[in-house]
Parts: sequence; C-alpha cells; structure tokens
Amino acid sequence: MLYKNTNTVDLSLYNNAWYNTGASVIKRTLWYFANSAILNNSFIPFSRIKIKVLRLFGAKIGKGVVIKPSVNIKYPWNLKIGDYVWIGENVWIDNLVEVSIGDNVCISQGAMLLCGNHNYKKTSFDLMVGKIMIEEGAWVGAQSVVCPKVTIHSHAVLAVGSVASHDLDEYAVYQGNPAIKVRDRKIL
Repeated sequence: MLYKNTNTVDLSLYNNAWYNTGASVIKRTLWYFANSAILNNSFIPFSRIKIKVLRLFGAKIGKGVVIKPSVNIKYPWNLKIGDYVWIGENVWIDNLVEVSIGDNVCISQGAMLLCGNHNYKKTSFDLMVGKIMIEEGAWVGAQSVVCPKVTIHSHAVLAVGSVASHDLDEYAVYQGNPAIKVRDRKIL
C-alpha cells in the first residue's frame, strides 16, 4: 500500500522576508538592467567592460579574468573572483549568497552555480541558501551544476554534465549525478 500524505505544498505561505539580498531595491533594479545589457548580452565579447561593470556593483575581481558572452550573474556584490579565471558562455551564477572563485579556475559553458534551493519537506517551500567555494585550479565542466554549500577543493574537476551536491576532494575528477569520484587528477 502506498503512503498517502495529506499535506500539500501551499505557495501562498511562502515568505522569504528573512532573506537579505545585500542591496537596495534601486541597486538591484540597476543591476538587472546592467546584467541584461552587458553581461548577458551575446553581442558584447569584451571582458574588460564586463569586469568594470561588475566591480562598479561590488564584485571583487582579480587580474586576467576572461568572461565570455551571455553570462548571467544574480548579485555581483556576492561575488569574489581570483586571478586568471575563465568563465564560459551561458554560465549562470545564481549567487543569492557568496560565491568565491579561486585563482586559475575554469567554469565552462553552460555551467550553473546555484546558491539557493527550496525545502521540499515544508508546505511553505521555504528558501534555503548556501555559499559556494571553488578553490584554485579547479575546473567546472560544461553544463555542470554546483549546488548550495559545496566546496570544490583545489584542482578538482567536475566533468561535463555532472552535479556536485557535496564537496569535491582536491586533485580528483568527479562525474555523474550525483557526482562521484572516478579518478585522481594528475597534472603533468
């Protein structure tokens, strides 16, 4: 016999008033238009312009950073990027809280860094958030997903199309959904 749950999700009960974006409504609105016009625009290939705009809105960005076209960043004031980082086309950084990206990190096209989720056990479907940290030399493969509260340790690799729902060990290659360690990473 199947268990029948009498509780249901009621989105009218949803309340994230506790959540603070870290910016005023005016700043968030200005960022929405700047993000749409400059970062998420496929006709602007120049990283320098994107970096200047991100810094203007509070992002901390190192030197030698490359940001490809059609990148979407939720809140730049919650973003720290080290030196010589590559961010590929169509990357979506949904940084409701801090995302920290170390030096020499590659985030390949279509990858998603997701700092938010919902509590499916609650009828009110409460918002849950968690920081993401990607340490030096790591690589997030194309079309991969990094979930809230995940640290990708130094030089780890998340393979194409994989989902990191837990921390990844340093110098290891992870693959699948959920991502599991498939081998060590040896750099020659």
